[in-house]
Amino acid sequence: MTPNAIELRNVSVVRDGKHILKHVDLELGYGENAVILGANGSGKTTLVKLLTGDYRPYYEEDGSASISLFGETSWNIFELRDRIGVVSMDLQSRFNSDTTVTEVITSGYFGSMDVFRNHEVTPEMVKAVYNAAVRMGIDDLLDRRIDNLSLGEMRRTLIARALVSEPEMLILDEPMTGLDIVMKDAFRRMFDLLTSTGVCIVMITHELEDIPSCIDRVIMIKDGEKIHDGSKSGTLTSDNLSELFDADICVSVDDHGYHMHMVGGS
Repeated sequence: MTPNAIELRNVSVVRDGKHILKHVDLELGYGENAVILGANGSGKTTLVKLLTGDYRPYYEEDGSASISLFGETSWNIFELRDRIGVVSMDLQSRFNSDTTVTEVITSGYFGSMDVFRNHEVTPEMVKAVYNAAVRMGIDDLLDRRIDNLSLGEMRRTLIARALVSEPEMLILDEPMTGLDIVMKDAFRRMFDLLTSTGVCIVMITHELEDIPSCIDRVIMIKDGEKIHDGSKSGTLTSDNLSELFDADICVSVDDHGYHMHMVGGS
């Protein structure tokens, strides 16, 4: 039997004595795309940091908690980051403003925020950086400093950085935040194209409108616990969203995807 790409059993994360994630069970198969949906502060980003090795799980005294990534229960963190590419909001603020697009993408090989003298950039890396830029439609921006990029261009640069090492999984932490409606539509179509080339996507968001059509699995997180897990049609219901956000919410669907609004609101 092929192991799951992600398998969590009774996993918790405790920070400063407080449970951020509580006894989470989660399986994600190879090639499966999913969205992790929840309000701000629900534990979504903590789950990302757990998967990327930035956070370690809290092991209960009964020893029942376990994590398996790509069939392994122990892993080299640098090898793991080659297999899981991450794009998050905090990344773009960690680069110096004079860093170029080429340097940002290349830094993905080294897990750094720039390319430094001790980094050996091979001709193969240079070629892969260019190919990743072409893939994201930013090959004409390679020499540009990031302080001269639009928000959409910077996000594409970070996605190229995550893709340069050809990961098996791409984790997108609130990738649409701050983008206008036209750019959001362009990004959804771009993610659909990426999955068609074999990249598995796990998206973290609190907006239904962010979910691209390629994602059908919805995992709802509330107060650090998984409360619902299933297909879009079966999980994105008014009752479930009302429970998730502690509000009276109505869900609608059209050709552009799923939408939610407050009952009685505009």
